[in-house]
Amino acid sequence: CDYCMRSLETAEENSRRLSGNPTLILPHPEQCSVRKELLDTCPACMELYCSAECRQAAMKQYHQVLCLGPSKDDPQHPLNQLQEAWRNMHYPPETASIMLMARMVAIVKQAKDKGRWVKLFSQFCSRTANEEEEIVHKLIGDKFQGQLETLRQLFTTALYEDTLARWVHGCDALQLPVQMREELDAFIDQLYKDIEKESGEFLNCEGSGLYVLQSCCNHSCDPNAETSFPENNFLLHLTALQDIKAGEEVCITYLDCCQRDRSRHTRHRILRENYLFTCSCPKCVAQAGDPDLTSDEEEEIEADAESAELEDEMTDV
Repeated sequence: CDYCMRSLETAEENSRRLSGNPTLILPHPEQCSVRKELLDTCPACMELYCSAECRQAAMKQYHQVLCLGPSKDDPQHPLNQLQEAWRNMHYPPETASIMLMARMVAIVKQAKDKGRWVKLFSQFCSRTANEEEEIVHKLIGDKFQGQLETLRQLFTTALYEDTLARWVHGCDALQLPVQMREELDAFIDQLYKDIEKESGEFLNCEGSGLYVLQSCCNHSCDPNAETSFPENNFLLHLTALQDIKAGEEVCITYLDCCQRDRSRHTRHRILRENYLFTCSCPKCVAQAGDPDLTSDEEEEIEADAESAELEDEMTDV
């Protein structure tokens, strides 16, 4: 949904698209919460919403500015040009990030109390360089400076976020005989493998959003909380991973699961390039004496270790 980020696809439709298997049939379809009969569209541009309420809310908040009307498929429309420019500059080639910024501008333009929204959005503004630590964001090279200026010009011209996960959770909660449970778990495991092989991770992204309170959470390589979207919409949940004492800082991680398992050196490089700081969380402090390994070196060591284990197993046999 363009407004609340609820999925407009059923779990089965979502799985077929991401796995590239148009004949895939999911068992237990009753575990999917999507109701296709409630979908509603903008009569001008045919933008799709999960309900009439969401369509009306979007129109009231930002869609009057962003509605393309009959120009939705016109490549010369300024908003379409903005999205195409972003696809060519950004990897992966998504448009959710750039359209999130376009929506922010549209909200300000439509708002009666423009100052309130400008003040709210200013909380997300940050410098592109950490002068104290002499760190510059990786996007501020000579090449990207020109691209940022292009985006700025396109913005000036143009402006005058999972269903499948919920289905899986529902299936997990079913009381099934042991054999049926094992078969269903195997089906789900294979489905995720097929999706990863066909689509990769980034195509399963539901959208982009800004959250004031969550943005106040600092990073830790060993976080005491995590964010999630269990209700399959734009409501973000912040959940404690352990007991947190009164006055203790709530920290999440800016790294994905694979990155968190990397060496201190690799984690620091990723955080410097993307977030402009050097991490000094307890985990990094404890690993201060570890060797400075790059990701390639880590993978080589892991491969050597696996090879050694295999040789030991063959020797035992």
